[in-house]
Amino acid sequence: MNMAVNEPEIDALIRQDRTFAVYRLPNEKCFHFIRQTTGAVRILPAIESLNEQNGFVIAPFRVSETCPIVLIKPDEESVCEIPDGIAASGKNKNVQEEPSKVYQSKFNTFTQALADKSFEKLVLSRCLTIPRKSGFSPATAFYRACKQYISSYIYLFHTPQTGTWIGSTPEILLSGKKNHWHTVALASTQPLRDGRLPETWDEEKRKEQQLVTDFIQNILSSFGICPEEKGAYTVQAGELAHLRTDFRFSLSGNQTLGELLNALHPTPAVCGLPKEKAFQFIIDNEGYDRRYYSGFIGRLHPEEQTDLYVNLRCMQIEDNCLTLYAGGGLLASSDLQEEWMETEDKLQTIWRII
Repeated sequence: MNMAVNEPEIDALIRQDRTFAVYRLPNEKCFHFIRQTTGAVRILPAIESLNEQNGFVIAPFRVSETCPIVLIKPDEESVCEIPDGIAASGKNKNVQEEPSKVYQSKFNTFTQALADKSFEKLVLSRCLTIPRKSGFSPATAFYRACKQYISSYIYLFHTPQTGTWIGSTPEILLSGKKNHWHTVALASTQPLRDGRLPETWDEEKRKEQQLVTDFIQNILSSFGICPEEKGAYTVQAGELAHLRTDFRFSLSGNQTLGELLNALHPTPAVCGLPKEKAFQFIIDNEGYDRRYYSGFIGRLHPEEQTDLYVNLRCMQIEDNCLTLYAGGGLLASSDLQEEWMETEDKLQTIWRII
């Protein structure tokens, strides 16, 4: 156990434009610290380039010159205690009940494409930028998230190429080591009912989750993988509930993890179906660059332990502002008010740690 990495040091690394990442796996009581002290981070041209790599991966929704795939080399690694005395929850933002006109216009564009049967599913996201208040500490926000969201993956990273991001995500993209691996289909959202998991899901939400499940089944099958499957079942992520199906499987070799990741990303939980067509539709019609939101992040180390997560419920931290991201899956039958409130609920995940 290394206790040398504390709150002032983490914030200082950001101010000094140093390359590092801290993360806490679900249900762990400590966090992991990775720092690159020599040379520049590796910039990779494509997800397939992650084959046989080792380091902390930061991959965007769409790879571009301004949002590259970054691999932090683990020159220093340690496991650290989460300090006591950090409040588990910050003050909540007032919920905006009515959809903005911009969101409503995009919602209509997306649902019309679904009604025309051009797509089975599309994911519409949005961002919200607020002023950064004096005294805001990224490290404190990270510790708050660790206390608040026990069953989620919590991270904070900074590199000169990406800037600073923090997030809390429940969705595994790929985890495991050697020949034992795990991925999930996670979709559909409901708020908790008096602090408890909901007992029922309507037909639309079950259909949305099944689309993600079918996609992952087909991807794994294309790699000759026959997984053990568990689900769908209800899980909690912060103040929200989701439907989840687990897939556990073996690989004869892990030298092609980059190719498997490229096939899985972006999943229908953050993009849509058909995958490539939905990806392009989002780029053309969503109206902004998601950057690292709905990409994936985490430790890649095939021989030891890999834990890669889809970058949901996250925030980009800049000198003068904070930008929060959230989205939701749409079907042709989706309701505008319900989908807007789902994004509001998801934005609350980050609001509570600011």
